[in-house]
Amino acid sequence: MALHTTDVTVGKHELGGKGLRGGQIGLLAIIVMGVATVAPAYAITSSLGPTAGSVGLQVPVVLLLGFIPMFMVSLAYKELNAALPDSGTTFTWASKAFGPWVGWMGGWGFLAANIIVLSNLAGVAVDFFYLFLADVTGNAALADLAGDRLVNILTCLAFMAVAVWVSARGLETARNVQVVLLVFQVGVLVLYSGMAVAKAAGGASETSIPFDWSWFDVTRIPDFGAFAAGMSLSIFLFWGWDMCLTMNEETKGSHRTAGVGATVTAVVILAIYLATSIASLMFAGVGTEGLGLGNEEISENVLTSLAGPVMGPLAILLSLAVLTSSASSLQATMIGPARTFQAMSFYRALPEPLRRVDAKGVPRVAVLVAGGLSAAFYVVMRIVSENVLNDTIMALGMMVCFYYAVTAFACAWYFRRTWFASGRSTVMRLVLPLLGGIGLAVVFVQTAVDSIDPAFGSGSEIGGVGLVFIVGVGILALGAVLMLAHRAKDPAFFRGETVPLEAAAE
Repeated sequence: MALHTTDVTVGKHELGGKGLRGGQIGLLAIIVMGVATVAPAYAITSSLGPTAGSVGLQVPVVLLLGFIPMFMVSLAYKELNAALPDSGTTFTWASKAFGPWVGWMGGWGFLAANIIVLSNLAGVAVDFFYLFLADVTGNAALADLAGDRLVNILTCLAFMAVAVWVSARGLETARNVQVVLLVFQVGVLVLYSGMAVAKAAGGASETSIPFDWSWFDVTRIPDFGAFAAGMSLSIFLFWGWDMCLTMNEETKGSHRTAGVGATVTAVVILAIYLATSIASLMFAGVGTEGLGLGNEEISENVLTSLAGPVMGPLAILLSLAVLTSSASSLQATMIGPARTFQAMSFYRALPEPLRRVDAKGVPRVAVLVAGGLSAAFYVVMRIVSENVLNDTIMALGMMVCFYYAVTAFACAWYFRRTWFASGRSTVMRLVLPLLGGIGLAVVFVQTAVDSIDPAFGSGSEIGGVGLVFIVGVGILALGAVLMLAHRAKDPAFFRGETVPLEAAAE
């Protein structure tokens, strides 16, 4: 169908009105899409090993600690969405609170994190696709195809293409696909957790250990560096719920529905992670050999190694669940950057073609750009690093901390005139956003400093500098360069003409 754009006079931009079709999905669909974006099966298999390697048996308490600032930030998102429902989320809100420069970099942080995770999701989908084929056919050699660089890249591009195609068809199609895939994914994780606990209690594993409440003791984390690394990975585990907010102009009751959906999503994800991680700890322990979660040889995809010993002939279900999780999240996650690209273009912070929507209100150009950039990033990272998954997860944690902190601070500052209007305003608009933002900012700085050392990630380096640092900080620096380049071409947004500074009224 022909593409079109909404004509808006500079200086008269209003929030919303970008051509997106409202009223398409409700609260339940928002929660389903949010959980699907987080991709619990994919996230836990990619992060449980590195987290256990950093903090040992304290994985559960790190999950809780990682959840606290995330939950605080989710409440900040909820407040901002109620006042300023806009698909640009971090970009728009930070621009309103702090001005165009901070707003643009906040939007870039969101886009960069999504580009990174989309490539990572495709990589996990490739690994588990060939593992699933090996299990189904009984031909173990098929699993090795994922290690062939050319085959891996071509398969990844195929997954990307399918995700782009589904996303370009609109939210209703995406919702219908996600409901089925999510029910299967969560059901298999619950089954795995139950079987792991039962076998650990029955002594079926030589590395099994009994549950201990000391796993929730934060004082047993080795040092602050280990704590920061664990928190960064924990934050990656929870990241993705904010995708709910990028659909706020397309939901029923945009001022409330998307914000509530994001908060509920975060709580549901916490429950799933605690159950899965505790069950895995009880069955495998945190040793550095064999099935131990601290074994670097299995850290990239822990559930691959645990599936057989835990589930026996049902192990194929876990492989399929992770494949389903990564593939469904790949498609769901495409929604977020596409909406942000479109919003930034609408407010003249990015080139004009990205604002275009088709007759169904789908920003197809933005969807294609998001998919294309993610595919290109994956190809480059796969060529540069054999441990692409581990390195990009570490870098992603930095990007998430950056733009979540920007959003939390934007909430506190935007509502500064209402801080003491009531007890609720003081807590929800000042205390919690400020604490959440500070916590995430500290983790970002600590992770950036630590990641200069190649040993922080997989050991991959360029010129003696760790690849995690280069990816994380380097992408933010690239954003600053692109921001200056666009300002030179179209300065209207940077003069405050399209998204003016403002504060919530008393």
